[in-house]
Amino acid sequence: MKRYFQFEELGTNYRREMIGGLTTFLSMAYILIVNPLTLSLASVENFPDALRMDQSAVFTATAVAAAVGCFIMGLLAKYPIALAPGMGLNAFFAFSVILNMQIPWQTALSGVMVSGLIFIVLSLSGLREKIINSIPYELKMAVGAGIGLFIAFVGLQGSKIVVSNPDTIVSFGNIHSGPVLLTVFGLIITVILMVLRVNGGIFFGMLITAIVGMIFGQIDVPDKIVGAVPSLAPTFGQAFIHLHDIFTVQMLVVILTFLFVDFFDTAGTLVGVASQAGLMKDNKLPRAGRALLADSSATVAGAILGTSTTTAYVESSAGVAAGARSGFAAIVTGVLFLLSLFFSPVLSVITSQVTAPALIIVGVLMVANLNKIDWTKFEIAVPAFFTMIAMPLTYSIATGIAIGFIFYPITMIFKGKAKEIHPIMYGLAVVFILYFIFLK
Repeated sequence: MKRYFQFEELGTNYRREMIGGLTTFLSMAYILIVNPLTLSLASVENFPDALRMDQSAVFTATAVAAAVGCFIMGLLAKYPIALAPGMGLNAFFAFSVILNMQIPWQTALSGVMVSGLIFIVLSLSGLREKIINSIPYELKMAVGAGIGLFIAFVGLQGSKIVVSNPDTIVSFGNIHSGPVLLTVFGLIITVILMVLRVNGGIFFGMLITAIVGMIFGQIDVPDKIVGAVPSLAPTFGQAFIHLHDIFTVQMLVVILTFLFVDFFDTAGTLVGVASQAGLMKDNKLPRAGRALLADSSATVAGAILGTSTTTAYVESSAGVAAGARSGFAAIVTGVLFLLSLFFSPVLSVITSQVTAPALIIVGVLMVANLNKIDWTKFEIAVPAFFTMIAMPLTYSIATGIAIGFIFYPITMIFKGKAKEIHPIMYGLAVVFILYFIFLK
C-alpha cells in the first residue's frame, strides 16, 4: 500500500493521509446538505412538487457519486483530490435549466450524463491533458492564488463575516452575532495551531470549533447519530430513460455549458491543489489524464445515480494543508462519504461556521503562489492579476480563467513574444471569447 501510493517519495504516512482525507471530507461535507436542497428547488415557493427532485434520493446520490469520484481519483490518478457534485453547476442545473428553461430534471440528468461521456472521450484522447500542460507556469500560479482568494471569500461569506450590501456590494458582518463570533473563535484557534505547526491543525481547529459551538448553543446537538439510508429509486437511471429528449438546440446549449464550466473548474482545481501540494513537475501535472478521467467518470456515475455534475473540489486544499499528499487521502474521503449515508444526523454539526476558518486559512496558504509570478513583467502581470482577482469577484473559477487566458495572448503578442505562446493558448482565447458572446 505504501509503495503503491509512494508514501516515502512524497514524505507522508498513514496518519497524515488519514487526517488530510478527514479534513477534506469535513470541509466539503456541506454538499451533502446543500445539494439536495438546491436540486429540489427547496427555496422556491409555488413550484409543483411533482417537478421537484426527491431530496432523500439526491442525498444518497450525492454521497455515492462523491465516493465513486474519490475512489477513482485516489486509485487511478493517486492525487489527494476529492470529488463531489459541484456548487455553481448544481445551481445552474436547478435554477437555470429546471426553473427558468422549464426542462424536466430527468432530461437535465441526461444532459449531465452526455457531457460526462464527452469528457471521457476527451480524456482518453489526451486532449484535456495537453490543454492543461500548455498553460504557462505564471498563469498556473495565478489560478492557484485565485482559487485561494475565492475559497477564502466563500468562507468569509458563508460565515457572515462578509455580507452583501446594496451600497458597497459587500461589507463587514455583525461581529456581535453568535455565528460570526464562533467563526472568529475558530479562525483564531486554527491560526494559533498553524503557527505552532501542530500536525492536522486545520482539522483540530474545526473539531474544537464544532464542540464549542454545541456547548454555547450555536450548533444544534444532533438528537440521534444513526439514520436509515434513503432510497435511490426516485432518481436512479432516469438519465437513460429520458436520453431521447436531449436532441434540441436548448439542450445542446445546456450540455455545452455543463461541459465548459466543469472542464475549466476541474483544470483550475487540479493545478491549484497540485501546486499547493508540490506535485507539479516541470510545469506539468503528472497523470493529468487519469485525474481528468476520474472527474468525467464520476460525472457519468453521478448523473445515473441522480445528481448534477460531479467535479474536483477546491476544499481538497484543506486536506493538503493538513498533510495529505497521495491518493490514499482521497480514498479516506470516499469512505467517509459512504459512511455518511448512515450518519446523516451528525452532519448537522458541520456548519459554515465550522468550515469557514479552514477555508480562510487554506486561502492564505494558496495565495503564497503569488511569489512565483514575475510581477515586473507587465505582459505577465496583467493576465495573472485578472485571472486571480476575477475568481472571487465573479464567484467563478472558470470565469477567472477565461478572462486571464484572453488577456495573455494579447499582452504577449504586443510585447513581441507571440512565438512563445503555445498554439493551444491561442485556441483557448478564441473559445473563451465565444463563450462570453454566446454562453455566458
